[in-house]
Amino acid sequence: MPTMLILIIFVAGMMFFTQRNQKKKANERQNQLNSLAKGDEIVTIGGLYGLIDEVDVDNKKMTLDVDGVFLTFELSALKRVVAKATVQTEVVSDVASETSDVTEKIIEESSEVVTDEQTEG
Repeated sequence: MPTMLILIIFVAGMMFFTQRNQKKKANERQNQLNSLAKGDEIVTIGGLYGLIDEVDVDNKKMTLDVDGVFLTFELSALKRVVAKATVQTEVVSDVASETSDVTEKIIEESSEVVTDEQTEG
């Protein structure tokens, strides 16, 4: 009789811990889906890498930008998030500021050349 009681307690404990781990993983997955935003780099279950262009939670769909080609997937096709949008936004803003600095220098140099030509002629 005590052996049977120990076995029942052991099985009940295993069921409890298994159910708890499944709930924890389901909550993590739901939080991952809820935190998707435009610009996040993700991998689909098929191994396709892309940037999220649009997330439609109501219809459970997302649109990916894969090298200029826009593809629509179900949210359940998400395997993992590679990089969040905030990191990419910082990189893009740095590149944009560097580009604008270079553009301003080019404009200044070209205006100096035009001014020099006008004074010579």
